[in-house]
Amino acid sequence: MDGALDPLVPHEGWHVLHLFYRVEHAAWQELPRENQLSARTQFASLVQEVRSADTVQLITMSMVSPKADLGFMLVGPDLQLLNAFEKRLTLSLGADILTPVYSYYSLTESSEYTTSGEEYGAEIAPDKKPGTAEYEAAMQEFRDRIAKYTRHRLYPALPDWPVLCFYPMSKKREQGQNWYALPFETRRQLMKGHAAVGRRWSGKILQLITGSTGLDDHEWGVTLFAKNVSDVKGIIYEMRFDPVSADYADFGDFFIGLQMPVLQLFSRLQL
Repeated sequence: MDGALDPLVPHEGWHVLHLFYRVEHAAWQELPRENQLSARTQFASLVQEVRSADTVQLITMSMVSPKADLGFMLVGPDLQLLNAFEKRLTLSLGADILTPVYSYYSLTESSEYTTSGEEYGAEIAPDKKPGTAEYEAAMQEFRDRIAKYTRHRLYPALPDWPVLCFYPMSKKREQGQNWYALPFETRRQLMKGHAAVGRRWSGKILQLITGSTGLDDHEWGVTLFAKNVSDVKGIIYEMRFDPVSADYADFGDFFIGLQMPVLQLFSRLQL
């Protein structure tokens, strides 16, 4: 890494960078064949170096549609390190080969709307009496489930599922549709219904919500991992009828990427 800079590690969670590029094929074709070979070797070596760094994860993607050709998702605890990798990835095939077309920076975060142990205990009390073994077992199962959910949101293990969808979003602040003017309990109940829709897609969609208030142009980044692009279309279509999306959500551009190893990526991008 460049220099001896102190790590920039958040109080909790990890940094997340989504990076999208256009490949300048005219500039690539002008390179001598030995320079192309050297560039491909340099790119592959850098990808391996990034992935071998402690707790850093890197996804390489061929992007679908003319919005971008090549995409990276870069996740890790130290922003200094990720920023250095970002600059090197941009130049990895040569100074004139990759042109950035879109990027997004966010942080993994827990949800402020997660049900608390006290709330869950009140919900199950009519069926399971506090102090009984049955009640305590139900509460322990709940605590374990919430701990696993929180770990996934803060410190995710990115899956190797072939389809990745990324889009940014914010909550509306319009007259009559101001999410932040709603009482907290109203927002919490709305988000419980929204989450229930998402859970119906368990096993087909793995969702990662990252926060970007004050960091980028929207308030959240949404990354959906899927095994079939039809499931991406399905969950987003269904969720848009939920009041949280229908009444209060503003969406940015959508990006679809296909995860693949470096050699297949070179072939797909015709490099």
